[in-house]
This record gives sequence, C-alpha cells and structure tokens, in this order.
Amino acid sequence: MTSSTVVQPSTSATSAPQEEFRDLGFGTEVARGTRRRLLNRDGSFNVVRDALDPLSSLSLYHWLLTISWPRFLAFISGSYIIVNIFFAVAFLLLGPDALQSSTGDFAGSPFYRAFFFSVDTFATIGYGNIIPVGAAANTLVTIEALLNIVGVALATGVIFARFSRPSARIIYSRNAIVAPYREKTALEFRIANARSSQLIEVQVQAILTKLEQVGDSTVRKFYDLSLERNRVVFFPLSWTVVHPIDPASPMWGLTHADLLKAEAELLVLLIGTDETVSQSVHSRSSYQASEIVWGAKFSNMFMRTEAEGIIGMNLSRIHEIERVRSV
Repeated sequence: MTSSTVVQPSTSATSAPQEEFRDLGFGTEVARGTRRRLLNRDGSFNVVRDALDPLSSLSLYHWLLTISWPRFLAFISGSYIIVNIFFAVAFLLLGPDALQSSTGDFAGSPFYRAFFFSVDTFATIGYGNIIPVGAAANTLVTIEALLNIVGVALATGVIFARFSRPSARIIYSRNAIVAPYREKTALEFRIANARSSQLIEVQVQAILTKLEQVGDSTVRKFYDLSLERNRVVFFPLSWTVVHPIDPASPMWGLTHADLLKAEAELLVLLIGTDETVSQSVHSRSSYQASEIVWGAKFSNMFMRTEAEGIIGMNLSRIHEIERVRSV
C-alpha cells in the first residue's frame, strides 16, 4: 500500500489580508496607493486603457447606443450627407451623359443634379425629372438602392435599441454630510429618481476607500459601510442613505482632516428595477473627502398642504444643506 500525503495550504496563504480581495475590481495596482479619483461623479471610471488595437476595441454599435441623442442625430445626418456626396461624385465620374434631366434643371450644375438625384434614389422618392442613362449609371443606382435598404434597417434597429435600453437617471446630492443622527453621528447622502418612471427593489451599496500606511507602503483599502437601510421596495420620492458612525464603523474616530489626509472617497453603487420595462438598471457615483460636509443636515424638500399632508417633493432642493453644531 502506498501512502499519500495531504498537502495543507500554507498559513501565509490562508492569512492573507482580506482587503486584497475587496478592491472591487480595480486591481492591486490601485490598492498600492493611487491618488486619483476612482469614480467620477457621473459614474464613469477614472482609468485609462492605452495601446488598444483600434480594430478590435472599436464597437460602433456600442458607441451608437451610448452617445447622447444630439451626437447620435448628428452622426446619422452627417452619414446621410456623406453617402449622397459619394454617390454624386460617382455619377459625375461616369460622364456628363450618365444623368439626364427631362426639364433641364441643374443644366449648369452637374454636381447638384447628381447629388439631388442620389437623394431621390437613396430615399426612394423617385420624382422622375432626372433619369440614369446606360448600364453603368443604372448599376450604380442598383447599388445605392441596396445600400438604402440595409442602411435604413440598421438605423431603425439602433434607434429601437436606444429607446428600449433601460437606464437610470439618479440625482445624487452634491455633497455627502456627517451630522448628528439619533444621538449618534452618521454619514448621509441623498438620492432621487429624475425620471417619471418608477423604480422598485432599489438597493444601495456604499464603500469607503482611503489610503493607509501598511509597513513601508501606502495602500488603498476598501471598507463596506453598513447602512441603516440598504434596500427599499418603492422609490417614489427621495431617499436619504444613512451610515451610522458607531464603534464598528471604519469612520469611527476619524475627522474631516483625517479623511482629507487619507484622500478618502465614498463609492456609491445603486441597482434597481425599472417598473415600466421590468429590467434592472444601474447607477453609480462617488464623493471625495472634500465633498463631504461635516456639521450639516439636509434641508426639507417635501411639499405639504395646510393639513400637513405630504403631496410631493421639490427636487430643486435635493442639494441644499443647513449648518448644525459641529461633530
């Protein structure tokens, strides 16, 4: 009988700091002490990826889905004009007799005649006052008609995808605050849904990251903040997210100066379900230490009737804070 040896995991491996596995995906290089903001206020990541292959990294479809509507419409309009200019030049290269006008329009402007004929062909309008002559010109018309069929189908699909893609538009208060809360002190920030659609099953996660000295190295560590409530079933009004600062909190005993020195940043991650399309939506933002106000409270943004019945909220006041005693 041969004996077998069970290899036990090394103690150093099992006792590795758990912080190494709580970097949220930024990697160990970030944890070594980056001094840049990790997450911008609009939710975009403050990282740069260089030396990407333009052909493999380019995703026209994804770009068309994520750009703003003005840029999207400008791209569609520009592409439409460029395509018609291309075919207008192609018709001109076929010679002056490739296109003929029954009314004599644009007799002295062959380019405009070719351009507007291309527009008529591409849009399948077909007024009939300009006609192609010869096999080459009719072949070019056939190619342009085929391109129109494909182009309209692709543009329609992208427009439908843009309308159907779920997205959240969450308003985050301009500042987070540290203020007295139920005989304690709490870190708070306020959020609201900026769309008329309703969000349900909304969950929020708050993570504090700050630089700490570990031996001879400066390391960025990440701490999950326990929230008084991290989930709400309905989200019709605003929500003040509260992290009580108690002895179990990573902010216990810290001052505003400590957070500034540690270049602390509060990362906020939100996920919910859009009731209209029954799909998950995501949002994220962050607060740097300089954007956390100590000794303040949020102003009341609710609107009430004379009978003290709440009828709604004034979203323009979501950023307003009032000074209280120092904490």
